Amino acid sequence: MEYILKNGIVYDPTNKVAGEKKDVMFKDAKIVEDVSSDAKVIDVTDKIVMPAGVDPHAHVAGPKLVVGRLYRPEDSRRGVTAKTKYIRGEAGFSIPSCPTTGYRYSRLGYGTVVEAAMPPLEAKHTHEEISITPNIDIPALPLFGNNWFCMEYAKENNLEDMAAYVSAMLKITKGYGIKIVNPCGSEAWGWGMNVHGVNDKAPYFDVTSKELIIALAKVNEMLGLPHSIHIHPNDLGHPGNVPTTLETLDAVKNIKKSSKATIRDQVVHCTHLQFHSYTGNSWKDAASGAEEVAKYVNSHDHMTCDVGQVTLDETTTMTADAPMEYDLFKISGLKWANKDIECETAAGIIPCIYSGSAPVSTLQWAIGLELFLHIDNPWQVCLTTDHPNAGPFIRYPRIMSWLMSSKRRMEMIDNGEVHKWAHKRTTLATLDREYDFNDIAIISRAAPAKIHGFADRGALTPGYRADIAVYDINPNEIDPSVQYEEIEKGFSNALYTIKDGQFVVKDKEVVMNKESQNIWVNVKGYEREEEKVINDIMPFFTQYYSVKWENYPVHDHYVSNPIVVDVER
Repeated sequence: MEYILKNGIVYDPTNKVAGEKKDVMFKDAKIVEDVSSDAKVIDVTDKIVMPAGVDPHAHVAGPKLVVGRLYRPEDSRRGVTAKTKYIRGEAGFSIPSCPTTGYRYSRLGYGTVVEAAMPPLEAKHTHEEISITPNIDIPALPLFGNNWFCMEYAKENNLEDMAAYVSAMLKITKGYGIKIVNPCGSEAWGWGMNVHGVNDKAPYFDVTSKELIIALAKVNEMLGLPHSIHIHPNDLGHPGNVPTTLETLDAVKNIKKSSKATIRDQVVHCTHLQFHSYTGNSWKDAASGAEEVAKYVNSHDHMTCDVGQVTLDETTTMTADAPMEYDLFKISGLKWANKDIECETAAGIIPCIYSGSAPVSTLQWAIGLELFLHIDNPWQVCLTTDHPNAGPFIRYPRIMSWLMSSKRRMEMIDNGEVHKWAHKRTTLATLDREYDFNDIAIISRAAPAKIHGFADRGALTPGYRADIAVYDINPNEIDPSVQYEEIEKGFSNALYTIKDGQFVVKDKEVVMNKESQNIWVNVKGYEREEEKVINDIMPFFTQYYSVKWENYPVHDHYVSNPIVVDVER
């Protein structure tokens, strides 16, 4: 089928199109420059047309989600809908079911979501959940920051074997890149401890967080992976964590980016930066460190980030930073679940209520917005809520309205919708910057695609996948600064969402269950080294792991309709 989206107002930052009235054409799942006279015309006159959204960091599949759904049945009862002619019934708010996740992203006009923390030992189940999540492509990032083998390699500065091990694990788990969470800290949690700062050592491993980060960053560039290391630094959520955040980012600033990574610019992507931008010594004197952190971002081009914007909702926190979740349990007293993944990582899950009347919640809310507004280059920052940790992804349109309306932000501060800490302990009230539609397209589409090294999405470039969103918003007749409610409403439900040339949303209704696709990276040229490394670790694996090696790798039948990204040595 050939289609023309006629007379839309197009925002396509990668191709430097910022609000031009033009046609967008696609044929056989690809964007094209021209179509025949037989093409079907869809009139989208004066509607916003963008590439489909790309979420660079969310938790949508895997063991943490399963535990969360099991121990929070009250969340599963929220958002329940009946099935329709086209889709299954929906369920869940902060931890929606797998089908619900796909439908809701489709309504937002999204086509790709990165699963940000896949335990290698439980990769099979992660891929099983990806396979039943419709309408979105989901690459998954395996966890390496507390892996026993990686810590040993880093201690020995054995980058060659570490590179072969990482390459092998990407194949074994069908993973996309290197994820690091609280490096050395989750290993310390196995002993009832944590690390505080990048210079602390993992118990019994004689290696520091900084040494591990540097080693994995160098390996990432040795392999030429399309994405950089993807790091959740130490000390998440702790007052006074700004020095740790900056030292983490500074540790890798002199590492040279691989010439094979032709799309991205950065060598490190820092996740949910809001949770890493606090000053003070305790919550009694905590304040925003966003201005200092943003100043660092503005003066360094080796890094990118996503924000993890608090949405002021009840939600469920879940992270491979298990000791942090225990700290949150001690503060809140809410029910807590812990999940250890032997020799690899650990995770914690706990409900969380972010209330505008609470000082800490307000501080976190304001810091996220400060980061968006203080960081000069929107190509260095991405829209996320660290779903579901700071709030559910369905709140992205609300965040967009906050970013586009200084008036709305001040209303919330002045009218008491948020605590007075927003005014007293942050700079948010002094910031009148407002995002425009092109900025929104950058932080939710173009920048995440570039940062992850995607060569086929995030733009309306001929030859790219026909992943397109059309919104019932006329940018020529709306003032986002004043009509912020209309912005939230318009971005909450796309008029059309097109995935690989197929209409998964039509007239604001989900009309298709399209099979999801998994994106994983296959590094070629390390086969001999990989075989040697696997043979070397096998005695240790056999002694300490509870599964046999034969049950560990993810076989092809677990991977839904894969997109394999080959990287040559």
